[in-house]
Amino acid sequence: MKHSLQLKLSQHLTLTPQLQQSIRLLQMSTLELDQELDAFAQENPFLERVENGDNDESSGKPDEFTLQPPSSSAPADESAAEPAPLSESDWEKDSPWAGLNDEEDGDYRTITAESVDLRNHLNSQLGVTQLSEHDKRIVALLIDALDEDGYLTQNLDELAAMLPSELEIEPIELHTALHHLQNFDPPGVGARSLSECLLLQLAVLPADTPYLEQARILAKQHLNLLASRDFAKLKRLLHCDDEALRAIQHLITRLNPRPGAAYAHTDTRYIQHDVEVKKVKERWVASLNPEVIPKLRINRIYADILRRNRESGGQYLSSQMQEAKWMIKNIQQRFDTILRVSQAIVDRQRQFFEHGEVAMRPLVLREIAEAVGLHESTISRVTTQKYMHTPQGIFELKYFFGSSCATETGGACSATAIRALIKQLVAAENQQKPLSDSQIAEILVKQGIVVARRTVAKYREAMQIPAVSFRKTL
Repeated sequence: MKHSLQLKLSQHLTLTPQLQQSIRLLQMSTLELDQELDAFAQENPFLERVENGDNDESSGKPDEFTLQPPSSSAPADESAAEPAPLSESDWEKDSPWAGLNDEEDGDYRTITAESVDLRNHLNSQLGVTQLSEHDKRIVALLIDALDEDGYLTQNLDELAAMLPSELEIEPIELHTALHHLQNFDPPGVGARSLSECLLLQLAVLPADTPYLEQARILAKQHLNLLASRDFAKLKRLLHCDDEALRAIQHLITRLNPRPGAAYAHTDTRYIQHDVEVKKVKERWVASLNPEVIPKLRINRIYADILRRNRESGGQYLSSQMQEAKWMIKNIQQRFDTILRVSQAIVDRQRQFFEHGEVAMRPLVLREIAEAVGLHESTISRVTTQKYMHTPQGIFELKYFFGSSCATETGGACSATAIRALIKQLVAAENQQKPLSDSQIAEILVKQGIVVARRTVAKYREAMQIPAVSFRKTL
């Protein structure tokens, strides 16, 4: 085989590092962006984050803020012009954001109480009991076997068989230890079933509590009938009328079926909205939340060092300066895109802001993409983990998109509006004769919305509304 060299020309798309960074920043949430900027500032000394009140006014030098806030009054359907190249002097101009929130100079510190989990709570009670050390060890074993709701899901005989023989623990000792544990706070802890959990809580109520004995019978023998709302059979078995059964049901339902849940660790997540929507001169206008816009500038000291060493070979410093400029430019472009997309959504969902969920119109990503001149994938990134503060509440931007159902007039109704109507119908129904999914579908059809029974069931389940049999009351 004869070897030869050939030259072949081809075209292919390549994402530059700057474009990759722009895409990555666009899909970040506010918290992720803040963390990204902190990490970038630690690696690149040219980028400086400016805290409130940290400016150069006292020295007479101009601030070096570089982010420019996008205008909230620009029409959403105008195509955005490409930002002009920034010269060295552009990085030293005063920013209109200088002094933003400067009056907020208080030192507000979040003080969180140390949470106590269920095991620590139970072990603290165990430590002050009069039990022997041997019995305390057995109760401690049972505490460790509890699930997060406070239930003992493992059979005592199986647990006894799993214990090492050198511990010399008899099965009867486990039953005794469980009895001690079930007298701890919270009431109902250590139960092996829902029935036992409710009975333990009923046992600590005052003996003169009305209908206490009937409630014990119900909790012990007839919970399945209560769950299925078979009130007629319950009245026969408990020998009571509607009023008495209603009081018994109230006594049962006010008990806690998950006594350990109050001590479970919860991951609290706070949402900081990116966009605010207000009505200005009969028009709904979106504007950026200034609290989420980072204050960035090029560090003056390092910029001066670069100027002095540019001729003597400052290639590494020049590249870091360029990366810092890219970061600031991409951050500005990120917020500009969020604002444009938000305004486009607001313009198309005006009725929602006036009348609420029932007035939500169908909306797809393609419609917004065409309006702002961006790709659908970009719109998807913009609307993920970005939140809008409205008079109706705080919503993720994705909330305003949804599928549609046909109407008798040939139009379309959004799935969000249908869910809101279903919620209204269920809230206003006769609780003794709640509406079935078929009846709800018929009511919607009479209102001009063509929707099948299975669609109603799907929307109802998505809103965690129980089925008709579970919504029935006395």
